[in-house]
Amino acid sequence: MKIMHTSDWHLGKYLDGIKNSRLEEQEKFLNELISIVEKESIDMIIIAGDIYDNGNPPAKAERLLYESLKKLSNNGKRPIIIIAGNHDNPERLMSISPLALEYGIIIIGTPKNIVEIGRYGVCNVVDSGEGFIEIELNGEKAVIITLAYPSEKRLNEVFIFEDDDNERMVSYSEKIGEIFNNLSKNYREDTINIATSHIFVNGGITSDSERSIELGGSLAVSALNLPKKAQYIALGHLHRPQRVGNTSNAYYAGSPIQYSKSEVNYAKSVYKVEVVPKKEAKVERILLSNYKPIEIWKFESIEEAIEKCKNESNRDCWVYIKVKTDEYINQEYIKLMNEYKKDIIEIIPDIKEREESENPTEDLRERSMKEKFSDFYLKQKGYDISDELLELFLSIVSEDEKED
Repeated sequence: MKIMHTSDWHLGKYLDGIKNSRLEEQEKFLNELISIVEKESIDMIIIAGDIYDNGNPPAKAERLLYESLKKLSNNGKRPIIIIAGNHDNPERLMSISPLALEYGIIIIGTPKNIVEIGRYGVCNVVDSGEGFIEIELNGEKAVIITLAYPSEKRLNEVFIFEDDDNERMVSYSEKIGEIFNNLSKNYREDTINIATSHIFVNGGITSDSERSIELGGSLAVSALNLPKKAQYIALGHLHRPQRVGNTSNAYYAGSPIQYSKSEVNYAKSVYKVEVVPKKEAKVERILLSNYKPIEIWKFESIEEAIEKCKNESNRDCWVYIKVKTDEYINQEYIKLMNEYKKDIIEIIPDIKEREESENPTEDLRERSMKEKFSDFYLKQKGYDISDELLELFLSIVSEDEKED
């Protein structure tokens, strides 16, 4: 059986704000993925969570998903297994299940979801329970552990303890390990045995775009607690494609496009997995195009930065600019750079340290509120405050003083 492993699409995501939509890049990725699965004659696709970037995705992102899944499934001839990630709303993700069924699309929202036995496109689900399914596809059988994002709350719904003391003694990782151990009992020698989950496994390399609260600490899972009998473990959550630690069978597919400036130093990809019963899976990494790269430009002067923006005005890329300067960057220079080069995300001044006043307290007392706030804004933002915003701030301060 040929399986395509992908994850962390984050459809509807913006880059550092609400104006920099990634939908155009995401559409290009999905079109490329459709071409890849056709070229590689893929039998089944696993999407390991974070389909959307949040629980209330824009309508355009939902439409893109539905249209792409239909094409990826080849109108029901290629089953797709989807599990929810921590960014997904499980109920909303699963709401399309009745329509998705005829296209062979199986969606699992939570660890306790049970997939109905029956026909999904050309695929038959012959057995299922909380966290697993057994399918028949093209004369082959596969048992798949399907552990959707297991938040602590959802784990507590799976694990029922007689008292709080027993619960506190069992770590998050141990609970995950126990679930995998129990679900692995469904594996057989005559079946292809794989697993998919959306978790953080210790040893994985992270990036800035994953939510830090989900990484490490009490929500980290030891690689020792992964299902040992699985021939391949398709993971989602981390955005860097990688094999997990010293394991031979656990992989993060990573996100398909760069979602932060910490992701610029490695290529994006998907994994093609060929597996038959009782043999080690063959794993091949397939590189994806970089549809619109994130770039970090560093300059020794403002003039150099402006010249670069002018010369690179036609290049399609997201840009972070860092400029060495003795002074904060004038608003006019920032405006000029943005006029020359679209999609500048941030302009950061690298300011040389100034000599401190011998008596800073006295300096502050001698300065007006207008001067102090203007200087504060400049230090925080790297450029001058607009007259309109400054007037608004001073009017608010004035009203407060009158009330006092």
